[in-house]
Amino acid sequence: MDSRYHPQTIETKWQKRWQDDRLFNVTEVPDQKKYYLLEMFPYPSGKIHMGHVRNYTIGDVVARYKRMRGFNVLHPMGWDAFGMPAENAAIANHTHPAKWTYENIDAMRAQLKRLGFSYDWNRELATCRPEYYRWEQWLFLKMVEKGMAYRKESYVNWCEPCQTVLANEQVEAGMCWRCGNPVRQKKLWQWFFKITDFAEDLLVHCDMLPGWPDKVTTMQRNWIGKSFGAEIRFPVEGSDSTISVFTTRQDTVFGATFMCLAPEHPLVPQLAADTDQAEAVAAFVERIALQERSSKAIENYEKEGVFTGAYCINPMNGVRMPIYTANFALMEYGTGAVMSVPAHDQRDFDFARKYKLPIVVVVSPPDEKLDGNTMDAAYSGEGTMVNSGDFDGMGNRKAMEAIAVLMEKNGIGKKTISFRLRDWGISRQRYWGAPIPMIHCDSCGIVPVPEADLPIVLPENADLLEGGRSPLPALDEFVRTRCPRCGRDDARRETDTMDTFVESSWYFERYCSPRCETDMFDKDAVDYWMPVDQYIGGVEHAILHLLYSRYFTRVLASLGLVAFKEPFTRLLTQGMVCKETTACPEHGFLFPEQVVDTDDARRTCLQCGKPVTVGRVEKMSKSKRNVIDPNVLLDQYGADTTRLFCLFAAPPERDLEWSAQGVEGSYRFLQRVWRLADRWLPLLSEPLPADRDPHPSSPALKELHRKTHETIKRVTQDIEERFHFNTVISAVMELVNAMQAIDESDAAGDGCRTLRLALETTVLLLSPIVPHFCEELWESLGHRRSVLLSSWPTFDDAATVKDEVVVVVQVNGKLRSRFSAARDADDGTLERAARADEKIVRFIQDKPVKKVVVVKNKLVNIVI
Repeated sequence: MDSRYHPQTIETKWQKRWQDDRLFNVTEVPDQKKYYLLEMFPYPSGKIHMGHVRNYTIGDVVARYKRMRGFNVLHPMGWDAFGMPAENAAIANHTHPAKWTYENIDAMRAQLKRLGFSYDWNRELATCRPEYYRWEQWLFLKMVEKGMAYRKESYVNWCEPCQTVLANEQVEAGMCWRCGNPVRQKKLWQWFFKITDFAEDLLVHCDMLPGWPDKVTTMQRNWIGKSFGAEIRFPVEGSDSTISVFTTRQDTVFGATFMCLAPEHPLVPQLAADTDQAEAVAAFVERIALQERSSKAIENYEKEGVFTGAYCINPMNGVRMPIYTANFALMEYGTGAVMSVPAHDQRDFDFARKYKLPIVVVVSPPDEKLDGNTMDAAYSGEGTMVNSGDFDGMGNRKAMEAIAVLMEKNGIGKKTISFRLRDWGISRQRYWGAPIPMIHCDSCGIVPVPEADLPIVLPENADLLEGGRSPLPALDEFVRTRCPRCGRDDARRETDTMDTFVESSWYFERYCSPRCETDMFDKDAVDYWMPVDQYIGGVEHAILHLLYSRYFTRVLASLGLVAFKEPFTRLLTQGMVCKETTACPEHGFLFPEQVVDTDDARRTCLQCGKPVTVGRVEKMSKSKRNVIDPNVLLDQYGADTTRLFCLFAAPPERDLEWSAQGVEGSYRFLQRVWRLADRWLPLLSEPLPADRDPHPSSPALKELHRKTHETIKRVTQDIEERFHFNTVISAVMELVNAMQAIDESDAAGDGCRTLRLALETTVLLLSPIVPHFCEELWESLGHRRSVLLSSWPTFDDAATVKDEVVVVVQVNGKLRSRFSAARDADDGTLERAARADEKIVRFIQDKPVKKVVVVKNKLVNIVI
C-alpha cells in the first residue's frame, strides 16, 4: 500500500470495484434473514446538502453493519420527483420541469455514488416516471370503486402564488409550506381520500410502535385528535334545518346562550340570505378567508363575529339563541358549529362580553355562588349543576352521562366520538404531478378511466403558463377524450393532479420489485422484504409523509395487496445540521466562502472588506447562507472523512453543529490509522486462521488483546442498542491509541497475531463508517474479498476482563489508599498487601489492629 493516504484515488478505485462486482445488488433469499434499511428519498433539487449527507451516512452504516452480521440487506434509493418546487424552479430558470428534474437526478445520483453509499441502484425509481405513477392511478381507481376516494365541493387551503390547494398538514403558521406565502380559504371541487375511515386504527396503533420516537407518535395522536362527547341537534327557528354540534361538555348545554358557525359553514350564507345582515356576513366571511384558519392561529386572534339574522332553539330548555358566524369556529373541528356557553368557556365568555350576550351559570363551583352578570372570567372546573332543570344538584361529571341518555331518548342528540383528523384532499391544480384517472362526461357524469388505458401519461412537452398556472386545462390533446361508458367524443379528462405525498406513501413497497410490469408490486417480494426494518428521516414529516404512509398501507391491506398494517418497524429521526450565520452590514448574510479570516483573528467580508457579524448557530439553509457544500469537503478531504465527521460530531438524533476543526480532526485520525497500518504491515504474517484469537504472554500484548475484545463489545452494543456512532468511533480511537503504544519488538510469534487481530478488528469496526479507507487496508492485509463480505468480529466476554484490579484500602471505613492486585487474589494476599502499603503503615503506626475485612477484588478495611 502507498505510505501516504490519498482519499480521492482510493475512493474512485473502490467505487468502481463495487459497481463492477455488483456488490450491493440483492434478491430475495427465503432462508436468509432479511433487513430492509431505508432513508426517506430526496427531492431532486439538483444538489445534495449536508442534511442529506448525514441522513444517508447514518443509513449506510447500519446497512453495511447488518450485512456483515449475516442479514440479506435491501438498501434502495430513488427520487420523490413530482411537486411544486420543480415547477417553481423551472419558471425561475426558464426551463421545463421534466428537463430540470431529470438533469438534477443525474447530478445527485453522481454525488451520492461519490459518497460510497451501498445502494442497490438496480432498484432506482423516480416517481415522475409513468411506469411508477401508473400504479397509483390504478390504486386510485380501486379506491373510488370501494368508496375510499370521492369528490366534493369544499373550502380548501389555497395558495395563490403556487396556484394550488394545500392539505392542512402543508399549511405552516398560515403560510404555504413550499413558498412561504399566505394561504386563504377557497371553495373548489376536490378529490379526497377517506383517511378518517382509519382514524381509530391509526390512533390505536400509535401505542404499538415501540421502535418509533415518542415525540413522533405523540404528534400523530394529537393530529388524529380523538375526543369523547355528544352530538346535539339545535333546530333553526322558522326552518326545517337543524345545526348539529359536537361538544365534550354536554353538561353545560343548559348554559348555551348563542350559536357560532365557522365562516366556511354551508349554512352561513343560507341563514343570512334575505336578511339585512347578508351584506355584513358576506364581507366578514371574505375577510376571514384571508386569515390563517388553524386552531393554533385563532388562539391569538381577537374573538369577533357577525350576527347572521337567524336564531336556533336550545332543545333542552327552549331558549332562543342568536346564530353568529365567528372567527374562532372551525370547520376542521367537530361539525363547524359551536354551542357557546360563555359562563364555562373563556373564548365564549370573551365573545359574549364583547357582543353583550347573556351569560348563564350552570355549573357552580364548591362553596361559591357565581353570577353571570358579575363574573370576570369563565369557570371551567367541576361543580354542581344549577339552572339545569331536573339535573340541578347533580355533580356535573355524573350529569354528562345522564344528559346524553336523555337526549338520545328524546331524539335530540347522542353520545359520540369526534376526531380532529379530516379526509385527505389530494387534488392539486398544478401541472407537474400524476394525472387523476377520471373523465368528465356531460351524459354520464364522472367516469373512471378503464384500467387498460393506464397510465394516463402527463404530457412532458407542455409549457407552463404565466404565473405557474397549469397548462393541462388548456391542452386540448390531453383534455379531450372519449367517454368509456357512452362513447361521446367530447368528454374531458380530469386536469387536477395528485398531491405529491401520494407518491411517497407507497414507494417503499415498489422498491421490493421496481421493474414489475403486471402489478403494483410483486406480492412475494413484498411479503419477503416488508415491513421496513429501519426507516430514517426528519421529524418534520411526522404528520405528513409518515401518517399518510401508515394510512396508505392500511388501504393496501384492506384491498388484500399486503399482509401488514404498519410500514415501518423502527424509525430514527435524525437531528439537523447547524452552523453559525455570518452577515455583512452591506451584503447581508454571507456564504462561508465569502468570509475572510484575517491575521488578527477578525472576520471580514470578501466583497467589501467590512467586519462581519457572527450570529447564532442555526439549521443550515440557503436563505441564511450558512451552508457547507458537500462537494467542497469531498474535494478537499474525501468521502470517508466527510462521513466520519457526520457520525462523530453528535449522536444521530441530536443536532450536529458544524465544525471545521472537527472535519480536520477526523481527517487526522484516518491519517493516524493509515500510518499505523503502514508501520505494522511489514511485521505481520499472513491473515489469521479461522481460530483467529491469539494467546499473548507479555503484559503489553495481553492488555492490547483485552482492549481489542472490549472494543468489539462496546462497538457492537452501541450500534445494536442505540446507533450512537459517536461513541463507536470514540471506542475505536481508544483501541488505536493502545495499538500505537505497542513496540515493534513485540511483533513476533503470538505478538504478531495479537497485532494483526487488533489491526484487522480496527478495520472491520470502521468499515461501515469509512468503507473506502477500510477496503484499501483490508486488501493490504492480504484479503482478496471485500471487507463488506467479511463477518462482523465477535468478542469473548472473558477476554474483556482485566488481569489486575484496583483494590481500595480503608482504615475504620475511611478511604486511605489504593493498590493493584491480581484478579481473584486470595484474602491473605490482599490483607498482606494492604498492611504493607506505605500510606497505611504511616497511618496505623503502632496501633493494634482489631479486625480486617476483605471484599474480594474490591477492598480491604482495617479496623483499629
